[in-house]
Amino acid sequence: MSKLKILLKNLGPGLLFASMAIGTSHLVLSTKAGAQYGWVMVIPIVLANVLKYPFFEFGIRYTSVTEKSLVQGYLNLGRKYLWIYAFVTIVSTFTILAALYVVTAGLFMNLFSISGIGVSTIALCLFVFISAILIIGRYRFLENSLKAVISILFIALVITTVLVLQKGPVPNIQEYQRPGIFNEVGILFLIGLMGWMPTAVEASGWVSLWSMENLKTMKEKPSLKLALQEFNVGYILTAVLAIFFLIIGWMTLYGTGTELSGSAVVFADQVVSLFTVHIGNWAYILIAVAAFATMLSTCMTAHDAVSRVSIDVLEKLFPHKKELKSKNAFAIAVIIMALINWVVISVFGANMANLVALATFVSFVMAPLIGWMNLKTVMGKDVPKENRPKMGLQVLTYLGIFFLSLFALYYCWVVLN
Repeated sequence: MSKLKILLKNLGPGLLFASMAIGTSHLVLSTKAGAQYGWVMVIPIVLANVLKYPFFEFGIRYTSVTEKSLVQGYLNLGRKYLWIYAFVTIVSTFTILAALYVVTAGLFMNLFSISGIGVSTIALCLFVFISAILIIGRYRFLENSLKAVISILFIALVITTVLVLQKGPVPNIQEYQRPGIFNEVGILFLIGLMGWMPTAVEASGWVSLWSMENLKTMKEKPSLKLALQEFNVGYILTAVLAIFFLIIGWMTLYGTGTELSGSAVVFADQVVSLFTVHIGNWAYILIAVAAFATMLSTCMTAHDAVSRVSIDVLEKLFPHKKELKSKNAFAIAVIIMALINWVVISVFGANMANLVALATFVSFVMAPLIGWMNLKTVMGKDVPKENRPKMGLQVLTYLGIFFLSLFALYYCWVVLN
């Protein structure tokens, strides 16, 4: 079997990472970056992907070598570190899924002209549909179905990007001036873009758990080199698609002076509408499918990940609870996550922006600490010296921690003043 076939056969955690990361950070933030600031935003997108790479890579590295989750690694560092990660997970539990499902439901309604039904009702249908897929199909079905979704998304985005480049940029309005990047508004946008690009750092624990599930489905354990190669495919795909979305925003909106909505749903609808004006109505289905596939795949992977990581954290904190180790624990967790987040959408729908702001604040503030915890974990005694990250990757990790710390400090200063 050729190396390429072996790599494709082992596609799993990297693919799920790509599927989970290519959500609002790409569809909304990358597109908006191109729309507002033009091609120059490719620099912070690439920079964020490079500087955050070690944090996610360590999740794969640790699990591939030790066959334990990164959550177990945090416990090995000390119980207080596991409690820190548990706190971040709790905040994610009550916010991330609700926000993703709201955007996906609203996008579905806008793209396919559905009226007379509330967002919470559409979200409930999505919760039921995705929960059923996760419970019945488990990890293997999720992995296989996402191969199809990501393929459709990638093809649609490649065609869309090529069409946009062939058509060329839209005409600029006279005397158009690009908004300032290094004023307070510009820097806050940069923080949001780079903070969520490719995704939040705590997702490194999710990648680790997917890696564990992948190991269970394989007859022969893949080498560390192969596991990292598989993850790198997904990671590079994530970065490339971010640039595709940036190009679409740059070519269809930059310089037009169009007032861009702060709502993710309305903005996505704006992009689709303006794209069809620029290329032609016949192309509507391309960008509509790409946009909806982006958010649907993100909902599936995030729902799976938050359910898995919640069980794993609780298992480590309360090892004597037999219920957490039962065969039905995952199914129960999936249903509980769906119910909690549907209640959040129904009851706190008007305050979703405040809940997401809280999740963003916690995620940004904790990111440098979680990055450091990941490094300490892979440099620990249970990882043989030959499997620990080389000096270059360690240096990149410290640069990433420094970069995230600066962002976190500035973000705290802005929020608290």
